[in-house]
Amino acid sequence: MPTKRLSKGAFLPEEVSFLSRVLELSAGANETEEQRERRALCIIANYMAGITAERELAELSRRPLGR
Repeated sequence: MPTKRLSKGAFLPEEVSFLSRVLELSAGANETEEQRERRALCIIANYMAGITAERELAELSRRPLGR
């Protein structure tokens, strides 16, 4: 997946489609809107950190954030 950006902080249309697929792939049963948003932010953060494998992003999004 290319990481070329239109501008800082913006994603290309194919990246948005990819991230949407990961969000759907990692969806949990009876998830609240707040949980979904938190998971989406985690997916984006991991993607921006260089993780581009769909399944790995989905798995990481289900784990609590480490500090």
